[in-house]
Amino acid sequence: MASQLLAYVAVLVFCVLNVSSLETFIAAVYEHAVILPKATLIAVSREEALALMNQNLDLLEGAITSAAKQGAHIIVTPEDAIYGWNFNKETIYPYLEDIPDPQVNWIPCNDPNRFGHTPVQERLSCLAKNSSIYVVANIGDKKPCNASDPQCPRDGRYQYNTDVVFDSEGRLVARYHKQNLFMGEDQFNTPKGPEMVTFDTTFGRFGIFTCFDILFHEPAVTLVKDFHVDTILFPTAWMNVLPHLSAVEFHSAWAMGMGVNFLASEIHYPPYNMTGSGIYAPDSPRAFHYDMKTKEGKLLLAQLDSHPRRSGAVNWTSYASGIKTVSTGNWEFKGLVFFDEFTFVELMGSTGNYTVCQKDLCCHLNYQMSEKRPDEVYALGAFDGLHTVEGTYYLQICTLLKCRTTDVRTCGDSVETASTRFEMFSLSGNFGTQYVFPEVLLSEIQLAPGEFQVSSDGRLFSQKPTSGPVLTVTLFGRVYERDLTPDAPAGLQQKH
Repeated sequence: MASQLLAYVAVLVFCVLNVSSLETFIAAVYEHAVILPKATLIAVSREEALALMNQNLDLLEGAITSAAKQGAHIIVTPEDAIYGWNFNKETIYPYLEDIPDPQVNWIPCNDPNRFGHTPVQERLSCLAKNSSIYVVANIGDKKPCNASDPQCPRDGRYQYNTDVVFDSEGRLVARYHKQNLFMGEDQFNTPKGPEMVTFDTTFGRFGIFTCFDILFHEPAVTLVKDFHVDTILFPTAWMNVLPHLSAVEFHSAWAMGMGVNFLASEIHYPPYNMTGSGIYAPDSPRAFHYDMKTKEGKLLLAQLDSHPRRSGAVNWTSYASGIKTVSTGNWEFKGLVFFDEFTFVELMGSTGNYTVCQKDLCCHLNYQMSEKRPDEVYALGAFDGLHTVEGTYYLQICTLLKCRTTDVRTCGDSVETASTRFEMFSLSGNFGTQYVFPEVLLSEIQLAPGEFQVSSDGRLFSQKPTSGPVLTVTLFGRVYERDLTPDAPAGLQQKH
């Protein structure tokens, strides 16, 4: 009898778990046209700071309630969406709140004064609770410190660029302090160590990091590799840099390269080249938005698998290492891509096989254009080296790209339009890293969902003729262990 009862309980628990876990969910991201303060280097009162933040929260509220009405389970809003940027440590202070560790089990909407005056957290909590939706936002955290902490700043406080997540009951379930601050973020401190922030829901396991973090191993890669998250939440204020670091292009490539869902919410501010939000699955983008022409925000929704199936590991050197390298010798030329000197070779015909090498990296391209236009030049490029502008990180990149003009000296310049379509392409390289992100970007900064795939032997190849003219086909490799210095002895290199 006891065994029958136990069996019944086991079946009941199994059924309840099955009912409460979802195989798919609806994700939302909001590209927010931020209202900026009139001045960021002049101190304002707490009341003035709150007035500005509430203007932005009014817009976010419209997006959150709209997303919830359309069935979204979670919505991500951008980095800097509530107060903007370009502050110093003193002038950002009126915008900050003390954000407690989520372990305190706090619903600010129900108990707003438990941790002092926290009206922004209260409002976000109530938005989540009243709409029964998970809300992801980016705000500033302040933490007092004293002389017992040798790292305590002179002003007696730490200030952090912080992501918060409130669940559908309004409970604070996640707090993440940005690890990799971008140049000019002097108003914030770097946390003492990278934080691996995850939380579990009925629709998957989530991890979170912010903007510039995506280019580094900690916490981004570790969250996926060691904490086995299904979906990354990514508030960002991303300045697009073509040809390889446009937001929709790189973020969709990261989702594919790492095998996770990726919810990227971008600020909408065209004067700083800020646009490009998306909902990306590992196999292809589900929704994306790029708009440099209008001033309005944009809400995106799409359905995702709660636990996306990971394809097998890719050996990023297997195919390329079997190709016999033919010297291109006199055909090679140098060109700058975002201040990095690539080695290029021009594609001379409408079809061909090309190889180009730099240091240890050799890149191979097999392609067929729809036509070889006399007014457009394409090149195959390789870069194997330490990038040192706006951040220091080691790259190995193989890229097919359109040159800005027919002068090969413009190969690597920013270009947004093209006219040449490709019937097929296959790009590979003998990478010294397993972290390679496959990018395909079409004219007018458009993605190409379902038009290409990556094989287990490391080829990025087309499945059909491209639906639009090609700007770039790229394998963007990150060699994290060589970030400190490319030639340091092994014992001195960064370990992961």
